[in-house]
Amino acid sequence: MKAKILVVDDETDLELLIRQKFRRKIREGAYEFIFAGNGQEALEHVADEPDIDIILADIRMPVMDGLTLLSKLHELNKVIKTVMVSAYGDMANIRTAMNRGAFDFVIKPVDFNDLEVTINKTIDEVRQLRQTLRAIQENNILKMYVNETVLNFMTRPDFENTLMASETIEATVVFIDICGFTALSEQLPAGTLVQLLNTYFDQIVQEIITQGGSVDKFIGDSVMAVFRGEYHLDRALDAALSVRSLLKAPPAGMLQNISYHPEVSIGINTGEMVSGNIGSASLKRLDFTVIGDAVNLSQRLQSVAHASQIIISEATYKRVKESFQCQPVGEVSLKNKARPVMTYEVVS
Repeated sequence: MKAKILVVDDETDLELLIRQKFRRKIREGAYEFIFAGNGQEALEHVADEPDIDIILADIRMPVMDGLTLLSKLHELNKVIKTVMVSAYGDMANIRTAMNRGAFDFVIKPVDFNDLEVTINKTIDEVRQLRQTLRAIQENNILKMYVNETVLNFMTRPDFENTLMASETIEATVVFIDICGFTALSEQLPAGTLVQLLNTYFDQIVQEIITQGGSVDKFIGDSVMAVFRGEYHLDRALDAALSVRSLLKAPPAGMLQNISYHPEVSIGINTGEMVSGNIGSASLKRLDFTVIGDAVNLSQRLQSVAHASQIIISEATYKRVKESFQCQPVGEVSLKNKARPVMTYEVVS
């Protein structure tokens, strides 16, 4: 990989000397040199060419000296490393250069063997820094697509050995559907529709996170969330009540000449469920999720909930009736349930 090196010095014969001493590296494509006569010209190069790896800079130059250049470089590019190459190698200049961010210091007259070692060492440092920054960026992008539970699982030291492992947990599952949103697809441009849906999802997710839940997945215009740990059912109900109150009006300016009042229908169920990586190992696509009858019941309760309703089963009602105000809705027939299920609406 070619290293891009900016040489900043007002001595005109230095360019010829560097091209002569490093002609083999230049011919092999290991080094590419750019030259500037002072610090101001160097800043212009850095602004135009962000892929510069290192700078070799003199201290005393017209227009802008090397120490001033050092103080301004960090504002433009936090990755570039600077090696000072100067005859003024007294301790005061060395200390000032290091305090302003210089990576190393080479004294003139230049020992070009030493300079080459210094260049290679500095290049290695820059490349490691770029790899670290790239990893951080990739990790931040990954967080946009993977929920926190999955990330925590992936960082376990035994991650690969437990990839296909599963466990039975006690948790609460919440399904939240944004009512009437599908009909908007016939009235809104695709970009506006996606922006609006993401705005609602952001509001919903914030309430889920506030109550210690995790978003398991987005399904069309619905959200599936899982609450684990202490008081998971109470926290799930608190989140559902907050979401119902929050989504009262569309964001300003996004729905011109369209009458739409967002409401949610919510199904909640609690109990034992299996947690693990579900999917196809041969396809290398797995989804860290929860499955089981308790999960299915939550989704089916949501399917019978009307707008602004939070529906729970009788078993769940018995666990929360002393903490939440609920009212009976009646028995409903649900898929794969031999008998009708008695349902309640959580009011407050």
